[in-house]
Amino acid sequence: MPEISVIITTHNRPHLVAHAIESARKAVRSEVEVVVVDDASTDETAQLCRSIPHITYVRAERNQGVAGGRNLGILASRAEFLSFLDDDDVRLPGSLDRQLAALASDPQAGFVYGQAILAGQDGAATKDFYPARCPQGDIFFRLLAQNFVPCGSVIFRRTCLSRVGMLNDALAGIDDWDLWLRIATLYPVIAVEQPVVLWRQSTPLSGQGTSRALEMVKLSTGQFRESWLALPRVAETSAIKRRESVHLFSESMAAHLLWETWRAFAVGEVRTGCRNLVGAMRLHPAGMIRVAIRPASFRFLLTQAPDKWRALKARSGQLPNS
Repeated sequence: MPEISVIITTHNRPHLVAHAIESARKAVRSEVEVVVVDDASTDETAQLCRSIPHITYVRAERNQGVAGGRNLGILASRAEFLSFLDDDDVRLPGSLDRQLAALASDPQAGFVYGQAILAGQDGAATKDFYPARCPQGDIFFRLLAQNFVPCGSVIFRRTCLSRVGMLNDALAGIDDWDLWLRIATLYPVIAVEQPVVLWRQSTPLSGQGTSRALEMVKLSTGQFRESWLALPRVAETSAIKRRESVHLFSESMAAHLLWETWRAFAVGEVRTGCRNLVGAMRLHPAGMIRVAIRPASFRFLLTQAPDKWRALKARSGQLPNS
C-alpha cells in the first residue's frame, strides 16, 4: 500500500503533465501512487500517459471538470493520505516527506498545507510566495474570509471524506476551498511554513479558470451566502462573529477584484478590468470602500505599484524582462 496518492487531473496538456508526474515522484522517498485523471483529452495525452510506467491512469470519456476529475482520482486511489496537483504545477523535491512527517505527528489534524512559490506562465519561479504566513490550529473563520491555502500544497486524510464528503463538482474553481472549509469545520489544521509547490499563476490573458476573476468571485459569494454561512460553526457562533465574518469575506472579495482590475489594466485588458471593477462595486460595495481607504492601499500605489506594473507586463510579454 503506498503511503500517499497524488492525484493529477489533466486535459490536453501532455507537454506539462509528464513534468508534474516526475515532480510528484521526487517529492517523497517512500512509495507514492501517482493517479493521473485524463479528463476527456482529445490530443495525444492518453498515448503519453499509457506510456509512462507505474502510474494509475484513469480516462474520463466525458469532460468532468477539475473537481469531477479529482473525485474520480480519489475513487481510483488507495493511500490514506491524498494530495492534488494541477498538471501545470510542480511539487518541490522532498516536500511530501516533510508534510507527511508533520501530519503523522498530529493524528487529530485533518490536513497539512504549505507555501507556494509563484511562477509565471512560462513556469519560471519568481521571488514571490504565498501565503506569507501559515495559520495553524483552528483556522476555520480565517479560511472562511479568504482562501490562503494553495491547493497543490495540501495533504489530507482520506478518513476525513467519510465525514465531510467529496468535492462539489458544481463549484469549479473553488471546489478545493469548499473542501478545506468543510474539513476545517471538524478538524485542526497544521502547516509547514516553507515552499512545497511551484504554482503557475493565471493572468488576465491565460484563459485559465482562475483568470476569470469576476466569475470566481460571483461563485464564491453565492456559496458563502447560501452554504458556508449555514455551516454549523457559523450558525452556532455569536451574531457579532457572524457579522465580522461577513465583513472580512466582503473585503477579501473586493480586494481580489481590485487587484485583478489592476492586473488587467496592466496588460491592456481594459474591458476585463472594467468588468471586474463594476462587479466589485455591485457585489461588495462596502468591502471595496474599506479596502480602498486603507493606508496600505495608498502605500502600495505610491511605492510598489510602478515596479509590479512593469513586472506584470513583462510576464505577460508586454515588455522585455530587462
